[in-house]
Amino acid sequence: MIKANNPDITSWISVDKHSDFPIQNLPFGIYTDASVKHHACSAIGNYIIDLYELAKRGYLADVKLDAELFNQPVLNDFIALGKSTTRALRDKLSDIFNSNNQHLKNNSDDAQAVLKLQTDVKMLMPVRVGDYTDFYSSIDHATNIGTMIRDPKNALMPNWKHIPVGYHGRSSSICISGEPVYRPKGQMKPADAEVPVYGPCKLLDFELETAFIIGKSTQLSESVSTEAADDYIFGMVLFNDWSARDIQTWEYVPLGPFLAKNFASTISPWIVTLDALEPYRTKGYVQEPKVLPYLEYTGDKNVDIKLEVAIVPENNIETIVCKSNYKYMYWTMEQQLAHHTVNGCNINVGDMMASGTISGPQPIEYGSMMELSWRGTKPVKMNDGTERKFINDNDTVIMRGYCDNGKVRIGFGESKAKVLPAK
Repeated sequence: MIKANNPDITSWISVDKHSDFPIQNLPFGIYTDASVKHHACSAIGNYIIDLYELAKRGYLADVKLDAELFNQPVLNDFIALGKSTTRALRDKLSDIFNSNNQHLKNNSDDAQAVLKLQTDVKMLMPVRVGDYTDFYSSIDHATNIGTMIRDPKNALMPNWKHIPVGYHGRSSSICISGEPVYRPKGQMKPADAEVPVYGPCKLLDFELETAFIIGKSTQLSESVSTEAADDYIFGMVLFNDWSARDIQTWEYVPLGPFLAKNFASTISPWIVTLDALEPYRTKGYVQEPKVLPYLEYTGDKNVDIKLEVAIVPENNIETIVCKSNYKYMYWTMEQQLAHHTVNGCNINVGDMMASGTISGPQPIEYGSMMELSWRGTKPVKMNDGTERKFINDNDTVIMRGYCDNGKVRIGFGESKAKVLPAK
């Protein structure tokens, strides 16, 4: 067992039972406030833990980490030290905030410098994303989309059950939770038009996804096996892959998504480590036909992450429109990474790989408005009495996710963004 995952540990910090951040989570991020430009941090209860202040004051001497490592705008250099180091730090944090260890608690000056309310700080992009790849790995989502645009008998393309389908996205437009998203503009071809028109997207959609962050680089020509993949995955975030469906319909043949996707993606600010997610591993779908040997794996490699999406209009009356689960993924993270690198493609620390829309078998589990409203034919009822086929201007979309095995509940925080009218 990873020491910090011990379900019996309690903290001297008060943590609500519904909090995303018990002592067993200890995710990583970057924050700023009026006095701090950028410090690495972790989270416990309602607080952030300033890792720079913790190191500067000698509390991390055992793990031999220089305080300046945590005075950087991103976590890439810290993550690149490897899992033995990042795991040792998480274990040390577990010791420092253990209810049996009163050292920091009894030093009020240090505690005041190290602990800040999450509501008093602003979270920043946690990593520098060099490259971003988006997969298409939920069989329920792919079946729904294929049924809509082709027919039920040919919903899945012939290659879908043989390879984790993916495409290379745009890393520059990945945004942190809280940043607004402007409605994109582009070419669309209405069904009754002979030629395309230009203007603001009319069918703006969310896509409920997660993303994993690479924690170990490879050289060009090297491949990562499914067995070794977990050593190369640092952790996960929630990921809203905003999509302009009308732009996408016109542009995606033959080369796939382009302007319909690259205008914005919104992530949650906390990276929940793969270590912290280990207690929530579960079985995935049975893969038939049998996959090729390089995609085979052993053990339970899916993760039981409960996911939801809420839409909040300007009147602040929230409606939860989707409740899904990461366990519905057909292709696992390990398979995605093995396939991505099987041709020798190199990966770098901080690279982000998104799951693709996560849909389950039930309608409430569909991970996009395209599916929830079935291409606009079944409007979704909102709690304020209105309806949605797609996302309106001034709507805020919030994604949440957490794991709960009956012993410990850990979460991701929120991926949240308000849609503003096209510029």
